[in-house]
Amino acid sequence: MTPLESLIILNALPNVGSLKIRLLIEHFGSADAALAASGASLKRVHGIGDQITHDLMHWRKHLDDPARELEAAAAAGLQIIAYYDHAYPENLKEIYDPPMVLYVKGSLEERDKHAIAIVGSRRATNYGQTTAGRLARELVTNGFTVVSGLALGVDTTAHLGALQGGGRTIAVLGSGFACFYPPENRELAEQIAANGAVVSEFPMQYPPSKTSFPIRNRVISGLALGTIIAEAPANSGALITATHALNQNRQVFAVPGRVDGPTFKGNHRLIKEGAKLVENAEDVLSEFDYLFPRGTVAAAAPGPAPKLDGAEAVVYKALGREECHIEEVIRSSALQPGEVSVALLSLEMKRLVKQLPGKYFVKLGP
Repeated sequence: MTPLESLIILNALPNVGSLKIRLLIEHFGSADAALAASGASLKRVHGIGDQITHDLMHWRKHLDDPARELEAAAAAGLQIIAYYDHAYPENLKEIYDPPMVLYVKGSLEERDKHAIAIVGSRRATNYGQTTAGRLARELVTNGFTVVSGLALGVDTTAHLGALQGGGRTIAVLGSGFACFYPPENRELAEQIAANGAVVSEFPMQYPPSKTSFPIRNRVISGLALGTIIAEAPANSGALITATHALNQNRQVFAVPGRVDGPTFKGNHRLIKEGAKLVENAEDVLSEFDYLFPRGTVAAAAPGPAPKLDGAEAVVYKALGREECHIEEVIRSSALQPGEVSVALLSLEMKRLVKQLPGKYFVKLGP
């Protein structure tokens, strides 16, 4: 059994986690030695109780053949990077509990150490999503990689903004690749892998759950020098990412919203507690003078205009950045209602238009 296969087994065991894996390796000298240890020896390791000892002694019940896991990963176009590999991200190595393995689709590069995370609500307002996309475009224009969690809402627009800006972006999954979530973002994940990386610390068949997403949030913040909260209600999971960032001694930024808007309660609390208010990339870059000297901030270049034909082009031109009711789109475009509805649906599928409640629409593209 190879060192990587032994590490993959430990990573697949329930109730173990990255901290205990490191304890086991430090105590026994290697992952392979930890798997071969007797029950009595395992129980002498601080923090390793009866349940974990049982799982270690019967690891084949959880992952019978690590070679098959490697084959499944390779078939999906993934590489598995161990904590001790040269390719493992330096930023992530610095946190308290880094993952022992990363499943990676795409590539992790040296320049990704200059990364900023952008996270927020899955049910964000148009303002929150537009701001996340704009910040992502500005940041990649200035040499940053944008990290987020591939969730719907803010995460999606952050990744799209980075891609539209021609930069790199990294998505961190809250599940194994074989249980990809959310399924709506499979196509986006492929685009990200071609311009950065999609990563997960979970085994291939690990399903998404209420506990897996908070676990992955520490990886989002751990990959980045700082985290921007684009929009977060008082109980948002994005605030867990902010807490991880603070615990990792990383900078936290927050976008201000309406003072009476419940979806920005978390942002305003963070600002009151010392998070830096962010309106544009300059607010972020000013915290990293050692990377970007003053006066070198570049404005985000607009993305390429989408190539559209017929009714799609007419409807797209009729829309703006402000919310527009479908009846207004019909009047402005001078098209039949059915033609407008079909065109709007097609534009939504191309991620150029977003439908808001009440039959309102807004342009998302450049």
